[in-house]
Amino acid sequence: MDKYEIAKTIETFAPLELAESWDCSGWLVETDKIDVKKIMLALTVTDDIIRQANEQNCDMIISHHPLFFVPLTYKCKNIYCAHTNMDKAQGGTTDKLIEVLGLPKGHHCGDFLRIVEYETTIENFLNRLSVLSPNLRFVNNKNISKIKKIAFCAGSGSEFINEAFEYGCDAFVTGDLKFHTALESPIILFDIGHFESEINVLDVFQSLISSDIEAVKAVENSPFRQIKS
Repeated sequence: MDKYEIAKTIETFAPLELAESWDCSGWLVETDKIDVKKIMLALTVTDDIIRQANEQNCDMIISHHPLFFVPLTYKCKNIYCAHTNMDKAQGGTTDKLIEVLGLPKGHHCGDFLRIVEYETTIENFLNRLSVLSPNLRFVNNKNISKIKKIAFCAGSGSEFINEAFEYGCDAFVTGDLKFHTALESPIILFDIGHFESEINVLDVFQSLISSDIEAVKAVENSPFRQIKS
């Protein structure tokens, strides 16, 4: 299949116009090879992902995270990414996270936030999140025991905490929280990790690719490790 047709399919679902101005969504590397028979799907393109793609004879890599600098050794492979446009798209990164957690469909608030009406206890919600994220952390500055309205932003969404609060949310699920941000939060925060919050977007990519093309998921893991007792 023509690689530009593949890109067009993704852009129909997640238009490039949705991407933030600083973002590098779209083609990262375009080689002379047009026809694509096998694609590797990855959250982040690294040396190891390039190795995997070469070993599995993939003609193209589709990633979520962009490359702001492309090493020379990566330029042998077609690489396309859908980043903030996929985050904002209906059915994109954050919507997929909510779906995987088995929660009601969220509604859009602002560009990145999704809000879910879901009444539960903190303990039950932690149990639900922990299945997805072994690196789960949470902040409960007001010692609240129940929640009813939860905001979601896959990836690094700490800049939207106050926005979630203004929308009347009791809690916010995201990744990459920092100390002072947590200390000052007016609502409950659940940090499930950047990797864990976004990895299921690969299923979204896979659903968009024609069944005539073989698509394989790269082997990827969070760089963070737990110390087991």
